[in-house]
Amino acid sequence: MKYIDFDSSKKYDLIPLGRVAIDFNPTDMNRPLSESSNFNKYVGGSPANIAVGMARLGKKVGFIGKVSDDSFGDYVINYFKNDGIDVSHITRCKNGENLGLTFTEIKSPSESSILMYREGVADLMLHPDDIDEDYIKQTKALLISGTALSRSPSREATLKAVMLAKKNNIPLIFDIDYREYTWKNKDEISIYYSMVARNSDIILGSREEFDLTEAVTGVCASDEESAKLWTSYGTKIVVIKHGKEGSTAYTNDGNSYTVKPFPAKKLKGFGGGDGYASSFIRALIDGCEVIEALEYGSASASMLIAAHSCSAAMPSLAEVEKFIADAKAEYGEMVVRA
Repeated sequence: MKYIDFDSSKKYDLIPLGRVAIDFNPTDMNRPLSESSNFNKYVGGSPANIAVGMARLGKKVGFIGKVSDDSFGDYVINYFKNDGIDVSHITRCKNGENLGLTFTEIKSPSESSILMYREGVADLMLHPDDIDEDYIKQTKALLISGTALSRSPSREATLKAVMLAKKNNIPLIFDIDYREYTWKNKDEISIYYSMVARNSDIILGSREEFDLTEAVTGVCASDEESAKLWTSYGTKIVVIKHGKEGSTAYTNDGNSYTVKPFPAKKLKGFGGGDGYASSFIRALIDGCEVIEALEYGSASASMLIAAHSCSAAMPSLAEVEKFIADAKAEYGEMVVRA
């Protein structure tokens, strides 16, 4: 069943809005960050990773964001251009703000963490004046990252984009993308997350992220209750992820679809969510059933946690489909259940 109509006449398949950062991932792994000396540099930030992921999957992608007016800003823009992502609505900071930096720690395949430098960063300088209604009208869907709501003026810019998407009947996708570094308290998180969630056609998040979104109005006791809450506001698909336990999509007709994680040779514990989101969204836009979209998302997530990077490791559609076929040949259909 098709739950969302994506207008095929639109120029872009997806325009994400929000965080662009620089990831530094250690090449001398299996040790604490304090003992790591060598790193590879990558474009990072959840909406940026999703943009790259969608482009690698063959989709036409735009982006709304703010970057630093320096060599790191050049690096992001050139990286996006190389993947065919439109950069016409990525603007430069004027007051010396820097891109956020993320240093990752890979102690072992099962133990990794992220250290973020997020004070006064470029992406949170996105201003309402940077939001162009005509640009939003050109996309099949707008993706909002929850981190963009954590500070002003990015918060107001994001809410303006949400209002314009709703005004123009553009499907809205909310990737909750919780990062604790830039929030003041849980009430603030819940207020702004719930404002966007109530207007979203698709919500993607972990159980912890849904708990944060629901904190003010009362945390739902189960995934089913969370899905019922948000679909009552008009959300079409609610995806709740449980890591190695799998994920479930709840739809507004009362159905649910569950997918187990594909087996993976895990290298790190982060990055899978962005691969998941890009492949899941791509599948829905291309008319796949929800259970198929979940399968694509789960496969990409497993591919990403087995890779050193996030953005640089985003797979093509052919690579995802080969991964799925190979996994099913080895493990059978048990990897997915409806």
